[in-house]
Amino acid sequence: MQEFLVVLGAVLPVFCIMGAGAAVRRLEWLTAEADRALLQLTINLLAPCLILDSILGNAALRQWQNLLVPPLVGFGTVVMGIALAWWVRHKAGLATEREQRTFALATGMYNYGYVPIPLVLMLFADSPQGTLGVLFVHNVGTELALWTVGLVVLTGASPGREWRRIINAPVMSIILGLALNLTGAYRWMPDFVLTTARMLGQCAIPLGILLIGATMADHIGDFHSRSAGRVMAAASLLRIGVLPVGFLALAGYLPASVELQRVIVLQAAMPAAVFPIVMARHFNGDAPTALRVVIATSVISLISTPLWIRVGLSWIGD
Repeated sequence: MQEFLVVLGAVLPVFCIMGAGAAVRRLEWLTAEADRALLQLTINLLAPCLILDSILGNAALRQWQNLLVPPLVGFGTVVMGIALAWWVRHKAGLATEREQRTFALATGMYNYGYVPIPLVLMLFADSPQGTLGVLFVHNVGTELALWTVGLVVLTGASPGREWRRIINAPVMSIILGLALNLTGAYRWMPDFVLTTARMLGQCAIPLGILLIGATMADHIGDFHSRSAGRVMAAASLLRIGVLPVGFLALAGYLPASVELQRVIVLQAAMPAAVFPIVMARHFNGDAPTALRVVIATSVISLISTPLWIRVGLSWIGD
């Protein structure tokens, strides 16, 4: 029980910040018009600074297994989730192909960014940098899966130009950071530059989570429908019940570093990602279906996330 409460204490602040994001949206302190500017600021400046701060000087990211295996794991776990959701899509009570395609993407795509990042910092406070760096490298694979396999499933067409979205500021900062870290060139960087990056990076997590909460509040009015119960039950069973078992099997039996094992355990416990709501709106999917998946798995994850993390860390002997 003591260990569970420790994990729960690390999870609750993340959901509290999401709730704060929803609240400030309702109070109109954070308007929808401001979202785009804040999102651009987070993606193009704050997140790259956080990534560089986590990678530079990171000894774990000088091991080749931590550079090659994590992106493969990220790509493979997303594809596994989408494929399983696609296989059972007819059981979710969805009538149209748009709804079914959206269900497959939303259920298969786990929250790989702003929720696991603070959990790494809180759960592995003794040595967070190694695990956080591996998480960012892992996320290159998840981004690739999202904009290739995920986009094909959502639209039913070739990803065309859209796959180029994976060439973004965070991914480029990962590439730059790894190059500087491997060559040792970061040692020539002035201390004030590194301090500036660290200070800006610390803003990325709370702002990103606030925006997630605000986005969820925007779509809460689309939540109800006849099929909502079946959609939420099917998504929750897969995302919270079945898929974590596969993740933990991977963490236990894949020859991997302890940092990657920790990353896999955290991702096993994650609810559905919020970004597929945005993708569904932009690519003619069904945003209400994505919202139901996100809301249902997020609410249940208040209890399931600390449970799965505790089980997973015990499983890998951490």
